[in-house]
Amino acid sequence: MNKGTFITLEGGEGVGKSTNLSLIKQQLEQSGKKVITTREPGGTAFAEKIRTLLLENREEVVSEQAELLLMFAARAQHIYHVIQPALVQGHWVLCDRFTDATYAYQGGGRSMDTKMIEWLEDSVQGSLKPDLTLLLDAPVNVGMDRANKRGELDRFESEKKVFFEKVRAAYLQRAKQYPQQIKVINADQSLSKVKKEISFEIKKILTECDE
Repeated sequence: MNKGTFITLEGGEGVGKSTNLSLIKQQLEQSGKKVITTREPGGTAFAEKIRTLLLENREEVVSEQAELLLMFAARAQHIYHVIQPALVQGHWVLCDRFTDATYAYQGGGRSMDTKMIEWLEDSVQGSLKPDLTLLLDAPVNVGMDRANKRGELDRFESEKKVFFEKVRAAYLQRAKQYPQQIKVINADQSLSKVKKEISFEIKKILTECDE
């Protein structure tokens, strides 16, 4: 059984995951927790190579099936080498995206059959699921405007608006389906207000875990 606590941060492009990941880590460490921060796809040297394959722009069209399988190949490596060992040691794992992103991007954005995603999830993860997922949500136009200011767009960021509308809709549907796990944070407001909403959810899970 996992002794640690697994928290994931989810959301579309430009919603502020990186900024808020640092704030969450700080809050957890101030509470005396040992925190491991990581990301998907990636998290290990091997998985980071897969990340590069997935994100870099290329002339060759990447099939939906290849994209999905690469996501779970990276995830299998990530779980085996980083997430599960940290949880067993009682650490708190804070991850920038996890399987909910696959349901949103491949299931929603790519319109792939979620039964295939469910099968891969069960095969790769078993019973491993986040204890808490913070879904940073903002209108697509807001997120893309922020992403465009960061520089050159990767293969996913270069998708059209309709793709990201489907991604957002899939994320929000997941939140309705799993309200105990996924908490929606309004990312279309000031950073201080976003931080306040996130801090509230982190305090709740800290209290629950200390009881």
